[in-house]
Amino acid sequence: MLISEPNWIIKSILDSDLYKFSMQKFVLDLFPDAIAEYRFINRGRHDFGDPIFIKRLKEEITNLTYLKLTDAEEDFLTKNCPYLGKGYINYLKNFRFKSYQIEIKTGAGTEDGFELVIKGPWLETILFEVPLMAIISELYYQTQESTDYNSKVILEEQRKKAWEKIDALTKNGCNFADFGTRRRRSYRIQKLLIETFERYKNSQSTFSGTSNVHFARIYGLKPKGTMAHEIVMGMQSLESINHCNYYAMQKWKEVYKGSSLGIALADTIGTDMFLLDFNKELSSLYQGVRQDSGDPFEFTDKMVSHYKKLRINPLSKIIIFSDSLNVEKAIKIKEYCDDKIQCSFGIGTFFTGNFGPESPPLNMVIKLHSINNFPVCKISDDDGKETGNKKSIETMKWIIHKHLN
Repeated sequence: MLISEPNWIIKSILDSDLYKFSMQKFVLDLFPDAIAEYRFINRGRHDFGDPIFIKRLKEEITNLTYLKLTDAEEDFLTKNCPYLGKGYINYLKNFRFKSYQIEIKTGAGTEDGFELVIKGPWLETILFEVPLMAIISELYYQTQESTDYNSKVILEEQRKKAWEKIDALTKNGCNFADFGTRRRRSYRIQKLLIETFERYKNSQSTFSGTSNVHFARIYGLKPKGTMAHEIVMGMQSLESINHCNYYAMQKWKEVYKGSSLGIALADTIGTDMFLLDFNKELSSLYQGVRQDSGDPFEFTDKMVSHYKKLRINPLSKIIIFSDSLNVEKAIKIKEYCDDKIQCSFGIGTFFTGNFGPESPPLNMVIKLHSINNFPVCKISDDDGKETGNKKSIETMKWIIHKHLN
């Protein structure tokens, strides 16, 4: 399929992860007036102060404002994502990014010389995260390294590596999807990766698709994804700081009414807190859970034990693993899950940003910071990966301690 593409880093409004659109529908239906603030977090202490980088970043943000849903894209969503509904798709067709909702600061008085804040209606700002991160990643390597990651030599090397990866994953029975948009080295790298996976000739291929809706359309795939941490974080402000997991799952159920969007995210404020709210009704309703931090083997044991305690057959459920995966790690997890619980893998940076120790991927995130000026936070199952206002994190850790001790 030949599709005309603009000469921008983000070439389509659908060049993003599916969960951004499913979450935008959630906000449209339930919280259309909420005001959100997101903040860029430079975990790797990378240098983003290059004036050329800043100039081009602002240009690419402006380019986002020209994007709109095309008739062909509308038709794809209608046919392949019916759970989004006609009302939401009509909203998206009229949606436009607003560049004034992004504030960039550099130089003295900023952390690491670069700060990026997104603020405005949650309904509108929710779509910025994924394309912005993809832009930042691609621009960073264009301005900081001499290597041309879109050269024929690099692309051919990546094609060979992609073939080796899908071959190993398939031969070991690992069902997997591409989750690589946010930290991809370039648009062309991700496109080549998915194209290679699609051309893999083994009829037993375990490649199930991609979270990127744009590439799913190009290659005739089903886009993959459910929700991200920000839904649970948002509930800390809009519903209950104590039971944000419960309200996220309950509200999601209200919006999607038993559709296929049935994977719950377990680690926003730690898996143990999640399990307190993952009662029998919700455990039965949701197809499974996503593991995005902590020890995957301990997590597997916890989920199997949880389901058994509720007299639910764990083999009827699935865990989607998505935390810093590579082929070797996925294979080990698959072997551990065999005869315990179903599993699948969402693999991101290892696919689209893996260029060896001399050129590591960017360690960065864009996270929800507040809703309606109420600070929210993410704790996760990994020490040192919490995000949010310092006092909000302290409060949440106190709440967790009170519930679990």
